[in-house]
Amino acid sequence: MGEGVDHGPAAGAGDLHRAAFEAAAIGLAVLTEDRRRIRDANPALCRLLGHAPGTLAGRAVADLLPESESIEAGIRRWKQADGRVVDVRVRGAGTTLVVEGVDPDEAARSDENRDALLAAGLGEWRWDRASGRINLSRRAAQILGHPPGEPVTWAVLRAAMPEAEAARLTESVRVALAQGGAYSFEGTLGRIGDGRPVVIASRGQALRGPDGTVSGLAGVLQDITTRVQTRDELIARDQRLRVATSIARLGIFEWHMLDDQAIWENERMFEIFGRTPEDGTIGKTEFLDDVLHPGDRDAVRKAISRALREDEILHVTVRIRRKDDGAWRTIDMAGRFERDAPNRLPRRLIGVVADVTDRLRAEERQALLIRELHHRVKNTLATVQAIVGSTARTASSIESFYEAFVGRIKSLAHTHSVLTEATWQTASLRNLLANELRPYAEAEAEGGADGRVTFEGPDIELPSEMAVPVGMAIHELTTNAAKYGALSNRRGRVAVRWSLEPGGKAGILHFAWRESEGPAVQAPRRQGFGTRLLQRVLTTQVQAEVTTDYAPDGFALTMVAPIPARNEALNPLI
Repeated sequence: MGEGVDHGPAAGAGDLHRAAFEAAAIGLAVLTEDRRRIRDANPALCRLLGHAPGTLAGRAVADLLPESESIEAGIRRWKQADGRVVDVRVRGAGTTLVVEGVDPDEAARSDENRDALLAAGLGEWRWDRASGRINLSRRAAQILGHPPGEPVTWAVLRAAMPEAEAARLTESVRVALAQGGAYSFEGTLGRIGDGRPVVIASRGQALRGPDGTVSGLAGVLQDITTRVQTRDELIARDQRLRVATSIARLGIFEWHMLDDQAIWENERMFEIFGRTPEDGTIGKTEFLDDVLHPGDRDAVRKAISRALREDEILHVTVRIRRKDDGAWRTIDMAGRFERDAPNRLPRRLIGVVADVTDRLRAEERQALLIRELHHRVKNTLATVQAIVGSTARTASSIESFYEAFVGRIKSLAHTHSVLTEATWQTASLRNLLANELRPYAEAEAEGGADGRVTFEGPDIELPSEMAVPVGMAIHELTTNAAKYGALSNRRGRVAVRWSLEPGGKAGILHFAWRESEGPAVQAPRRQGFGTRLLQRVLTTQVQAEVTTDYAPDGFALTMVAPIPARNEALNPLI
């Protein structure tokens, strides 16, 4: 049996195959039919896994695999003899495997990572310096609007870009080629197919040939149009917010709770607290202990606790001391605590601050003015009531009642007009006298009697509550002098003197009215309006001490009255 069969060649081929198996530079493994054990492994695979040649035969495949790994084709992680894990590339199927080592970069370029690149919208490209062509992956071609599978030239790509963008891209490529390093570009171009503008981001790395010279570039490409539009809208929205808060004079802040650090988003925050950027911002501890008014600290702590507990807006009105001038200012602060997730502790407080000191002062002044107005109206109505009653009792006819009543009301209205025209609701005593007595002084000016009416005294501004009754008294004194006293003939004179003496809150007014060279004076047989006015209005509203003298050679009156202090809150100049 077996005669005529030549076994030489077959044996020679087996030896040749075995020699190739042993000498192969890459790892080779032959498995059992069930793929559970290694029938044979060449020296290259033994060296790759750190085993002595011939020692892998008969080993279980599971001994080479970390948990959850396999021997299927692809980049896998296998164990070495010392237990360390290495990246290997597995090829083949069935019972024969080809196993070779891979470097970390190659390991990262797995098929799964390629799928991840596609999922992230990244396309790959490669530019060859010699030919000038750019090879594009399908995704890269889709982004640029170019047919897939066809290279694109630099000239075509440049034509799709605005001149300024093309110049920037050219410079980026030039630097990458000159330095043999990384390349980066972000800009706008029109898609090659339809011209639709897109914003692209491209990153790459110079490639070197066998001789070490730069042979081209390779990298990835991404369409970032939506991201840029969103970014630009956020920037525009932030600018609009900053303009609005600047106009509204609002400060914007963030307070990070874990490290008690604050971020002040605009200059208005520094202005409100009287600080400079060099001074830095302030956290909760410094705010409560050093800046906040001691009387407001408990209320702020309670407000913070309530806002955290009930997840509501924090809103407090408090007093703070400015750093630069030490002045106390009142601020409105509103904010909301931001949480990473429901039912978790908040991470930061975002809010706004407004300096409301001037507004509150204006509101207080307005309330004070309203109270002052009520007081004046009440006094004016009482004065008018006195005018009506007294004029009616002393008038002998309707005509005399009308004449006296209108004159007195005009005097009252004139005094109020002087007050409302003044910046601080005051009236000059000299002006009140001049307005009533000027007609009588001017009537005889041509006859050399320009000294018929004389004034002597310092400039005194009477507050409104004193100016009205004093103005009415001057009107009555002038009217009586014109009807019955020194101003009723051509020779009579009126001399008015006043002085301001120390005392009271704003001084004591000493006022003296003296008539001379008029008709002989007789004491009145009954009390007229003027007497009632002097006794009722002056003594009640001004707390004045009034003395009258009906001497035959001329009527005289003296008044001593305290000048009330002016309320600084009513001063519009402060």
